[in-house]
Amino acid sequence: MALPALTPSQRVEVLQKAKAVRKERGDLMAALKAGTLPLTDLLAREDAVVGKIRVRRVLESLPCIGAVRAGQLLADLGISETRRVLGLGSGQRARLLVLFPPKD
Repeated sequence: MALPALTPSQRVEVLQKAKAVRKERGDLMAALKAGTLPLTDLLAREDAVVGKIRVRRVLESLPCIGAVRAGQLLADLGISETRRVLGLGSGQRARLLVLFPPKD
C-alpha cells in the first residue's frame, strides 16, 4: 500500500508531531531513569505515546537495569523482545509491578 502524497505543509506538520511524540517519550524515559516517575504511573497511562514504547526500552530506563538484565527479565516474565506497553496483558503488567513495586 502506497503512502499518500503529502503537501509540503502537511509534511512539516507530521514531522513536528512526530518530533513532539519522540520528545515526550524521551522525557518519560528520563523521568523513569531518575526515579521521579514510578513504573506504576507509566503503565497506568494508556495513550499512544506510552503504548508504542517497547517494554525492553522501559526496563532499560529503570535505575540499575541495563540491556543484559532487561533481556533476562523479559525472558523470565515470558514477554517478547518486541512487545510494546500497549500489548502487555494484565498478568504481564501485574508481574512487572511485583518486580518493581512503587516506592513510598
